[in-house]
Amino acid sequence: MDDHARTAWQALARGRYLRSAWPWRAAGYLAGSALTGPPLLLGLVLLAAVGIVAFPLLALLGLAGLPTGAVERRRLRIVDTDPAPTPHRTPAEPGLLAWARLRYREQATWRELAYAVLHGFVLWWVDLAAVAALLGLPLLLLTTPLQLALAADGEVKVLKLWLLTSQPEALAFAAAGAVLLPLLLHPLGALAGARAALTRALLAPRERELRARLTEVTRSRARLVAAFDAERRRIERDLHDGAQQRLVALTMTLGLARLDAPPGPLADRLATAHAEAGRVLAELRELIHGIHPQVLTDYGLTGALADIAERSAVPVTTDLSAALPRLPEAVEAAAYFGVCEALANVGRHSGADRAAVTARHTGEALLIDVSDDGRGGADPATGSGLTGLADRIAVLDGTLTITSPPGGPTVLSLEIPCPVSSPENSAP
Repeated sequence: MDDHARTAWQALARGRYLRSAWPWRAAGYLAGSALTGPPLLLGLVLLAAVGIVAFPLLALLGLAGLPTGAVERRRLRIVDTDPAPTPHRTPAEPGLLAWARLRYREQATWRELAYAVLHGFVLWWVDLAAVAALLGLPLLLLTTPLQLALAADGEVKVLKLWLLTSQPEALAFAAAGAVLLPLLLHPLGALAGARAALTRALLAPRERELRARLTEVTRSRARLVAAFDAERRRIERDLHDGAQQRLVALTMTLGLARLDAPPGPLADRLATAHAEAGRVLAELRELIHGIHPQVLTDYGLTGALADIAERSAVPVTTDLSAALPRLPEAVEAAAYFGVCEALANVGRHSGADRAAVTARHTGEALLIDVSDDGRGGADPATGSGLTGLADRIAVLDGTLTITSPPGGPTVLSLEIPCPVSSPENSAP
């Protein structure tokens, strides 16, 4: 098989067509219509007959193309290796009624029905006749000597036209078949390519449908991100209002008990417990801060980035002269944790003396650069932090780019699309 050809037409345009598997794939694709066409024709006739008797059941005829489309899209791979995904959308609601309502509204359903009717009544007959004429005829001529040898009366009538009684005559017809076979395989491949193009045109999704599915996927992903953020905020509130308050009360109780206890082993144990409770409370507060930092809620991304810079282990210069507008929570959180991860990596791995954070909003996207004067050579593949960050940015249709030649400098750039249409969204 020609590895570079993806369709029968592409294979025909190359000189290796006859030496590849494409002629036989074309023949198999066309001959396979005889397996799907007769059952489809019978099913369409039965549905129409039942619909005439019980008119409400005639509505089922509109869905008759769905299984045909599914089978034909799979069968298309024989002569067209490019995938042909389903053009149908996923219903927004569960249940058979929602599924049927959506299917009847889709243009793809009616294209599949048109293909089913065309295939059941016309196409499979044409395919079978083409295989019989273009492949069966030369193969029949090639086997003429064998037919004559097996004939009981010593004669054979080729194609019901020529009567042969000797092997030299049979060999002449076999030679004619050997000449015709490679010649007729070319129109066979051309017909298979045309059938595949017709199948793709009717059963594969149109560009408009692909855009609609992409939009649906984007909206679904955005809903998942929003749901994840809402759940994270709920956990934050539960920890803040529940576990943290109980730990504060426990710390105070242990402190009072420590003051009331006389000097000795008991006082020492209470002091240890009091200190441990204080450490647990500090860790819990840090955990809550990591779930969704309060500074991000109170002061927006501008204040949050300034806070990160102040707490960095490496001195950081910030360029936040233009206040960033208030952006969707998911965008602000992704940018915040992105800068946190970048500055943490600067402190741990870069050997840098200084770092810089620049953030601006273009009106269409949030752009953030984190740079350092360290040794360079940063590789995102070696750390899960940057990989997870890249995944988090990608969920928002954003990109993360790292430029880090050996010797530095290293620049980590975040770009997250988030249009801001009105000044009312600006940060205070």
